[in-house]
Amino acid sequence: MYIIKVKGVAKIPDYVQLRDEQFTLLAYFRVDRPEKHLEKVGLADKAEYIMNIVKDLPFGKILKLEI
Repeated sequence: MYIIKVKGVAKIPDYVQLRDEQFTLLAYFRVDRPEKHLEKVGLADKAEYIMNIVKDLPFGKILKLEI
């Protein structure tokens, strides 16, 4: 699984993308509201781990997650 943090502009907030090994979009959510979207893809139990990574991840960088 891959994670990407996307920088928002003006009134558009920052977003996070979660993608699978074929780079298909699994989840797309605001940095400040991840709960519902992570639950939808079955990663609610990993939310704290994922959000700690997002906090330190630079915008535009793709990071491979080992979950």
